[in-house]
Amino acid sequence: MILREIIIIVAVAKNNVIGKDNRIPWYISDDFKHFKELTLGHPIVMGKNTYLSLPKRPLPERENIVLTFIDDPFNESGITIKHSLKDALEYTENKDVYVIGGASVYKQAMDVATKLEITSIDKEYEGDTFFPEINLEIWKLIKEDKREGYSFQTYIKK
Repeated sequence: MILREIIIIVAVAKNNVIGKDNRIPWYISDDFKHFKELTLGHPIVMGKNTYLSLPKRPLPERENIVLTFIDDPFNESGITIKHSLKDALEYTENKDVYVIGGASVYKQAMDVATKLEITSIDKEYEGDTFFPEINLEIWKLIKEDKREGYSFQTYIKK
């Protein structure tokens, strides 16, 4: 029995690109609405670069947990600093939590995540940041909402 969900939420291009120069290389209004709808009221965990890339910081109505290196003095009001994904997950105890990036945080979270919320974009983009390959021997697609040029997909562990 799962006591809580650890959910990775990400928009991914056909070639697994998720970013370029610490920015999302596309703009899909419905994706931002979908992200907000799913994450509102839940703690969100992200790396420092992802946090700094947000157009509005911290994201409102969500506890913003930012991962930094232990010797990094970075801090801003309205956020919680943790130094590892493990610490962030322990801190959030039995609450559903969303992991929102970046690439190294996603890579760490793939082993402990219980669900993936993927916006799959039907186009390749140039980028310097990539999402790990989704292993279909481990993950099962349970829901897909196809739109023009992209789809919202939900995966759970088999």
